[in-house]
Amino acid sequence: MALVDTLNAWHRKVPTWPFYVGFALIPLWWLYLGLTGGLGIEPIKELEHRLGELGLQVLIASLAVTPLRRFAGINLIRFRRMLGLVTFYYIALHLLVWLLLDVRILSQIWADILKRPYITVGMVGFVLLIPLAMTSNTWSIRRLGPMRWRRLHQLVYLAAVLGGLHFVLLVKGWQVEPLIYLGSILGLLMLRLRLPRVFLRA
Repeated sequence: MALVDTLNAWHRKVPTWPFYVGFALIPLWWLYLGLTGGLGIEPIKELEHRLGELGLQVLIASLAVTPLRRFAGINLIRFRRMLGLVTFYYIALHLLVWLLLDVRILSQIWADILKRPYITVGMVGFVLLIPLAMTSNTWSIRRLGPMRWRRLHQLVYLAAVLGGLHFVLLVKGWQVEPLIYLGSILGLLMLRLRLPRVFLRA
């Protein structure tokens, strides 16, 4: 318990801006690697994959904030907005790499969205993230009211499931890694449910 209290006291003193800077620089480093041959023989595909996977990882981290507080007493709530915005940043870059560097043909982009289920699912998930990123500020909370704002941001649960499903559908066959991501998302969402107290004590 003392360790948790120490951690909570420490994290309240840590500013969020270094995390924004660090997360923003990672894609620039990967872009440099791609230009210098450090991302293998298919640098665009590798960059696209890395951005999407890291975006999914940060999204999972944001979903873990509430269960950590509820079950472990670790309060990282002040980092949740930062994690949400960083998630949108990476997923948007993932989409831009696919649009501008991978496909590049407008008619082909639309055809892929309609014909390929993993792209359709991924696009729907990204669209759900747009209003969340646009309203991740104090002004929007005041404008919408806390209850409406909270209900709007519950869209992140569906977006997370769609992101995990996008990864599962993307790979060929039933590979373990995408299933772990999807299972982690579903598990964290289950932990957010208001379970009966008797069940929680058990």
